[in-house]
Amino acid sequence: MAQYGVGRLPDAQVHVNGHGTAAASVNGASTNGITNGSSTTNGNGIKLTIRKKLDRKKSSPMLPTFMVSAPGKVIVFGEHAVVHGKAAIAAAISLRSYLLVTTLSKSRRTVTLRFPDIDFNHTWNIDELPWSTFSHPSKKKYYYDLVTSLDPELVAAIQPYLADVSGDKPSEIRKVHQNSAGSFLYMFLSLGSQSFPGCQYTLRSTIPIGAGLGSSATIAVCMSAALLLQLRTLSGPHPDQPADEARLQVERINRWALVYEMFIHGNPSGVDNTVATQGKAVLFQRTDYSRPPSVRPLYEFPELPLLLVDTRTPKSTAHEVAKVERLRHAHPKLVGSILDAVDKVTESARDLIEERSFDTGDEECLRRVGELMTINHGLLVSLGVSHPRLERVRELVDHEGIGWTKLTGAGGGGCSITLLRPGVPREKLDRLEERLEEEGYQKFETTLGGDGVGVLWPAVLKNGMDEDEEGGMEIDLENFLNAEGNEGVERLVGVHGGWGRGKGGSFGGLRVRGEGKGKGVMGKRRAGLVWSSLVWSGLFTGPEWVGPDAKG
Repeated sequence: MAQYGVGRLPDAQVHVNGHGTAAASVNGASTNGITNGSSTTNGNGIKLTIRKKLDRKKSSPMLPTFMVSAPGKVIVFGEHAVVHGKAAIAAAISLRSYLLVTTLSKSRRTVTLRFPDIDFNHTWNIDELPWSTFSHPSKKKYYYDLVTSLDPELVAAIQPYLADVSGDKPSEIRKVHQNSAGSFLYMFLSLGSQSFPGCQYTLRSTIPIGAGLGSSATIAVCMSAALLLQLRTLSGPHPDQPADEARLQVERINRWALVYEMFIHGNPSGVDNTVATQGKAVLFQRTDYSRPPSVRPLYEFPELPLLLVDTRTPKSTAHEVAKVERLRHAHPKLVGSILDAVDKVTESARDLIEERSFDTGDEECLRRVGELMTINHGLLVSLGVSHPRLERVRELVDHEGIGWTKLTGAGGGGCSITLLRPGVPREKLDRLEERLEEEGYQKFETTLGGDGVGVLWPAVLKNGMDEDEEGGMEIDLENFLNAEGNEGVERLVGVHGGWGRGKGGSFGGLRVRGEGKGKGVMGKRRAGLVWSSLVWSGLFTGPEWVGPDAKG
């Protein structure tokens, strides 16, 4: 499992382990896809370019090509009860979005969004954007500002620049593309200025869209972190960085990610972008919708092997929420007691996970978590929000006896999650995979409770091989665009393989130590991938943090 981190300056690469220990080294001069050296392949068979360290005359600095990544999320406990003021636990998963940021030459005054997974590609002339509206003293926002709502005048100013986005696409697809474009432009124009350099933002994701896994929030977090880095408003991580300072960096990323989410969702809860930013898990509760939610990080949430199954059945969160509301009005005491019981399950899970004696390698500890998942699912079934396709997954998993399964999210389709028993034979997993594939499901072997936002700066892999001495291997834009499916993307960025097989492991599972000698999930040795690493959330410690309204 590879991790991300951030260098303080464009020409510095910082290697940091999960405990915040760092050492800096200066890279060569090659940036922005312009390389010197030979081609080779990484351990996963992907052709990459070896970047050689060359002595050359210094010119005006240009930001190197870099990559930002953020994880998706699942609701582990508390679905539907959370709508009625109860607590829920949401946790990061190792399916991630990856944003490659390429700075263009000074003569190219354009900004491009390119999301090949959804066939979205659009370019704007930077100098033609409505900078005067966004920079007016009554409208101007700065990176340290707290934005709690969108300005209608600024939203209106963007509309002409969305009119020709994906004009040749069907209306449903066009709406998705315009939402992505509008979210980006609002944040780009709020944070940037007309002198912003030309650049291209290329996004690939391994997260299913529309499955309740927070895919839009991962893009929001990646964009927020990328823009703040380009503006040089994020510092660290570095060896002597105080925890409070690291926490502030994470908080700023999260605040602006919420702005991106507002443009798409109107009044988002903030839980998706919070998990995507800080990773691990959060205890989320909103008792008063006129005030920000309470979001308490669960720093001790363990990394657990998870089977995520997408039913590929369209679901409507609004429909399922309304269904429970109708049931609550018809049977207020009964449904109220069910929601209270769901809340008790969430509370029990939190207490269990925070026990000092909790050990992910102890089958008894995992059994107790699994039983709570089973109880939570049963309560959700009683509320009528399951689906035959979800129940079929439970039936297949129970038949093989490999773990504990529940729906995640609103239900009515969407996804299920299965906490796996320790030491499940590979043949059982393969047999289950075969049945799921035959019946039209999509399965992901992933990890629960992994790391949050991180950055590879510059976008150069170091694999513990000879080419590391020559500067490492750049993640090439062309290969990034052409990587086929989830497997191709993960191979390219060096994290191919799930918890059961393959190299690199799941994203977030490896604590990099020195030259890649860390241990991964359940203590297994992982491949020697050395990303420039410190996920900011690794330093993000402290007391309860109340959502995006917290003061920095």
